[in-house]
Amino acid sequence: MGRNVWKFLHMHVCFCFPSSVPALAQAAAMPLLEETALPTEHPPTVPVVIIGNGPSGICLSYLLSGYKPYLDTATVHPNPILYRKLQETKHLPITEQDLEFLSEGLEGRSRNPVAVLFDTLLHPNADFGYEFPPVLQWRRDKQQHIPHLVLGRATPGGAWHAMEGSMLTISLGIWMELPGVNYRDLTNGKRRDVTSDRATPEEISSYYRNYVKLKGLQKNFADNTYVTSVQKLCRGHEGEESVNSGGGGALWEVRGYQQVQNDTHVPFSLFAENVVLATGASDSPVRLGVEGEDLPFVFHSISDLGLAVSRRKLDVNSDPVLIVGAGLSAADAVLCACSSNVRVLHVFRKSVDDPDLIFKQLPKTLYPEYHKVYNMMCSQAYTSLAAGNVAGNASVGLFPDYTSFPEHCVVSFQSDMKCLLQGNNSLKAFKISMALVLIGTNPNLFFMKGQGQYLGQDPTRPISCKQNPIDIHPYTFECTKEPGLFAMGPLVGDNFVRFLKGGALGIASCLLKRLKNKGKLISNGGNNFI
Repeated sequence: MGRNVWKFLHMHVCFCFPSSVPALAQAAAMPLLEETALPTEHPPTVPVVIIGNGPSGICLSYLLSGYKPYLDTATVHPNPILYRKLQETKHLPITEQDLEFLSEGLEGRSRNPVAVLFDTLLHPNADFGYEFPPVLQWRRDKQQHIPHLVLGRATPGGAWHAMEGSMLTISLGIWMELPGVNYRDLTNGKRRDVTSDRATPEEISSYYRNYVKLKGLQKNFADNTYVTSVQKLCRGHEGEESVNSGGGGALWEVRGYQQVQNDTHVPFSLFAENVVLATGASDSPVRLGVEGEDLPFVFHSISDLGLAVSRRKLDVNSDPVLIVGAGLSAADAVLCACSSNVRVLHVFRKSVDDPDLIFKQLPKTLYPEYHKVYNMMCSQAYTSLAAGNVAGNASVGLFPDYTSFPEHCVVSFQSDMKCLLQGNNSLKAFKISMALVLIGTNPNLFFMKGQGQYLGQDPTRPISCKQNPIDIHPYTFECTKEPGLFAMGPLVGDNFVRFLKGGALGIASCLLKRLKNKGKLISNGGNNFI
């Protein structure tokens, strides 16, 4: 985009832009804007601003752009109770129906009932290994377009653009798709083998970019845009009706800057009746909080391992790489190192028999490489018998290529490239070439009051996708603490693309119903702003 957001907004009377922020690690380092740097004109008001342009924001933009899901009467849903409900209201789009009634009794791998509902409509019985067609058909009604703006730090696709290009995703390619565009149609129907239809992040990010173009959503997106402040204002514009039914006319002030050519930062400020947080969860890696974690050989991203391998800084003669964590990122790092003939020490706190290990939830036929890692975790565990529990002889108990350390934790990293590990009644020191701490990521809501902590289910703790997601109304995804503020995706515990789409359904349904109740549906066809 050759123009800045401010000029972009001023060119139009109303706006159409939703988003789901790509989760990049530089968020905390972004400079805040000075008050004097902002334009002096009255900021424009946008009905909906979406912060984040990943799959969450893209899907919500689609639903706010007048695309309506109806029951496809040529299909049959395998759940007879749900199918009967859908048939009774087949003349209505799902967005105008009672989502609580439709969701009742459904079970799935999300804690959010609307996420389970939308998933079973798009992928019936997917968890049983079936690939039934969706029971929805999409129709566009331009009279039902809600103007919105999607603000994202890169091109549409979010954090997928920054991920390791060669790794297979945890989800099947078809589970990564968004409504209305078949994933295989955009990827030439490629399948790697008969047991796996999973995709690389590179393929997924390309799919999301193409999806936005195919569906004509580009005009809703402002790329290379960084939000630095979101504040609630207890005032509205005289004579203006708001989509926000609970805020008493309150508006949100959204500030930030757009990075344009020559790295110039152009500030912007705008008002929003509703704000959607769709920023994902990859902003801030979780830290161990131990001595030496800031030493230059300790990293928190798998991309650093790939970089070291590609630059030939690691090889078969190097000291081992220490990998900390028992999730899929750690498993990916193990696979990357082992495929490059780099020795691995793999440390994790859980027992290999812990039922909460992610490997226990993955079918072996679909995820053979992860089960290979899990088998190594079980069969190539460190034994201290040969080492006699003496730290100086700890390397005697190692396997030649990979050694796991179940129920161990890192005590410290030392400047002489050694790490100290604590096991059951023993301390062990090992010389390493680099350390990768891959124990999860947390969202960074630095632009919200108090880092957004007050929005969590436990307002005394930081927002965490797993331990403390944002507290929302289950069928509208509106924050319980803030009318007019919505959250979706990993921020509310939906880490898989197949489930975060439910947030888009809940939010779009809520906003459309509020507009209809006010007799104020958009009737200008929406995107006539460029």
